[in-house]
Amino acid sequence: MTSTQREPRVDDDHFAGTVGNTVPESVPYWPTPAKAPSGAPNVVFVVLDDVGFSDLGCYGSEIQTKAMDRLASRGVRFNNFHTTALCSPTRAALLTGRNHHSVGMGIVANWDTGFPGFRGRVTPRAATLAEMLHPQGYNAYAVGKWHLVPTDTMTSTGPYDHWPLQRGFDRYYGFLDGGTDHWSPDLVKDNHPIDPPRTEGYHLSADLADRAIDLVRDHRSVHPEKPFFLYFCFGAGHYPLHAPADYLQKYRGRYDAGWDVLRTERLARQIELGIVPEGTELAPRNADARPWAELNEAERLVSARLMEAYAGFLDHADTQLGRLLDTLDDTGASDNTIFVLLSDNGASGEGGAHGSLNYMGYTNGIPSPSAEELALRIDEIGGPTTSPMYASGWAMASNTPLKRYKGTTHAGGIRDPLIIAWPRGLDIEAGTIRAQYHHVSDIVPTVLELLGLEAPAVVRGVEQMPVEGTSIASSLRSPDAPTPKKQQYYEMFGRRAIWQDGWKAVAFHAQGEDFASDSWELYDTDNDFAELHDLAESEPERLAQLVEQWWIEARRYNVLPLDDRVMERFLVPKPKPITERDRFVYYRGLRVPSYGSPDIKDVSYTITARVDCTGLDVQAGQADGVLVCLGDRFCGYTLFVKGGHLVHDYNTAGTHYVARSTTPIPSGPATLAYTFTKSGAVKGTGVVTINGASAGSVDLARTLGMHLSPSGLTVGYGPLSPVSPEYDAPFPFGGELFDVVFELGNDRAEAPTNAYLD
Repeated sequence: MTSTQREPRVDDDHFAGTVGNTVPESVPYWPTPAKAPSGAPNVVFVVLDDVGFSDLGCYGSEIQTKAMDRLASRGVRFNNFHTTALCSPTRAALLTGRNHHSVGMGIVANWDTGFPGFRGRVTPRAATLAEMLHPQGYNAYAVGKWHLVPTDTMTSTGPYDHWPLQRGFDRYYGFLDGGTDHWSPDLVKDNHPIDPPRTEGYHLSADLADRAIDLVRDHRSVHPEKPFFLYFCFGAGHYPLHAPADYLQKYRGRYDAGWDVLRTERLARQIELGIVPEGTELAPRNADARPWAELNEAERLVSARLMEAYAGFLDHADTQLGRLLDTLDDTGASDNTIFVLLSDNGASGEGGAHGSLNYMGYTNGIPSPSAEELALRIDEIGGPTTSPMYASGWAMASNTPLKRYKGTTHAGGIRDPLIIAWPRGLDIEAGTIRAQYHHVSDIVPTVLELLGLEAPAVVRGVEQMPVEGTSIASSLRSPDAPTPKKQQYYEMFGRRAIWQDGWKAVAFHAQGEDFASDSWELYDTDNDFAELHDLAESEPERLAQLVEQWWIEARRYNVLPLDDRVMERFLVPKPKPITERDRFVYYRGLRVPSYGSPDIKDVSYTITARVDCTGLDVQAGQADGVLVCLGDRFCGYTLFVKGGHLVHDYNTAGTHYVARSTTPIPSGPATLAYTFTKSGAVKGTGVVTINGASAGSVDLARTLGMHLSPSGLTVGYGPLSPVSPEYDAPFPFGGELFDVVFELGNDRAEAPTNAYLD
């Protein structure tokens, strides 16, 4: 071997040229990048959140959804499409083409209960559509809600395994958790958290549309010949119901007649539109939804305002979608784009009898204030000082004509709007309706078939599990094509159902009851749209066969063990790699998710901040600012300096327990601390100290025992809405902050008590 020769390197493996001693003696080679076939279509998924079967204008609603109706006019609507009944599971099935338990997302990503079907993350053995399309020459972009990452790993240092960029997407902008404040959102850009914009009139739905529009314009400018996949997920209409004032005003008074009248109006429109068959009747009133006539004046006033907020929220989101559709039109992308628009589950009945202005009270088992108390804040509803949920009666109306809600396996939880359009690629009569039975896991195999692709057997070196959905392409092409799907199981919170060849068996499970005592119902869904006529007694053999088949499916797809816990899953003991210690040292500028922060629920603890305010006029407020805070306006805690005094505010879903020092902090180096001493289940005493000396205290009658906040912890400032009404965000600390130390006690209860949910 001469001195000019060398051994080939590993990165030369794909070199197909020739390397000689000189350039004239050599032949260069450039690898060919992945390239989609000429004319390959773009793919756009638009996902709505907690939007009921009847909430879109083209599905019978009075809410103005012009952009969604515009999509429907270009394609087809489905009236027999089903989801999983909950957000993370539906999104997992939507992106992978598999059943949600199969991929590990049997419940929301916040909860890992230690069983294969309930990991709170999507197994790498189930590639997302983005991971499938990337090797085919596509770029992939995700904007909006994700909710597919274990929430205790949403830290600024990961681990990032299940973040959007690690699951096939090139760019991401949105929020990782299940919901966020639309006025002051907890945002992530690509792989790092960012502070929310503070522009006048800011609203997250408009911001998400801006980002999606930018991505489309950039892509069409640089790679107009290259297809893209855009996964665009609004927060609307999940709590909090936030809408700009003009959209709230637009619906003022529209719902004063109540939900009973609204159901009747919507059903009439659905029949007229052909969304439901002629002769369809309303399902019986849900047990927790009172007749509107029985509500008192305050209950009606508050409930109507909350529905106005919901309508304005959805209408505003639709306007933003319209802007995105305009951009796709303007850039010439629309005709060759496969559009898929759906809701992730049925409307939510979590708001209770008359709704709520603070979702975190519901999460922690704190009863909502009375309607009379809520009425005192009537003009705040939908604005930045409330985190509203509408009353369950409105959710019943949103799901017209179906029964029950999100989280159940009756039709109100799982039957949802679906619109699919591809102007150039589908030779169909646009604006028509399809009645074939389909499931959210069917979307990926449908897209793959339309693109002429097979699901890959191996992705990034990982052998893939089979795609479990069934393509609905035949239904798209013909309204008379037979339903290609033969069977589909359901399970959520122990509530079960199975559909097979037009028949559905369903069991509603009440939390805490024996699963063996659940009563199964039987419906002929081909002839009973709203599941009104239970045939269990007249068809016992058919019912028994379906129930037996449910158990077969449950074992096949990791549905077991049955589990009816809801919020209690926050308290499931499990390994916590990030928080499984009793001492934490944090530095200025840090942001971590609440699930990855020190677990101060129902335990004694101390927070200590070492500061130096040398040269500052402390009493004039030059040292004021947040030392550490977790949460936002609706719940959490914050340790801060105000007017030179050390203050700790513990916000129990709107009830503030404030410990304030009677003397100001010194102008030099100081150790500032807050100590909570537990005196019983979710209660105790808080004391602020300055250089070890007690300076002020407060008795806390109730702390947050179930869920501190979906918003994270920050050190040295508070970027979201303020936890305490005593300051405005971001309120950065004016002095030098060396570190903040959390030290947890050893008096946490071994098992959760009923006090958490009282």
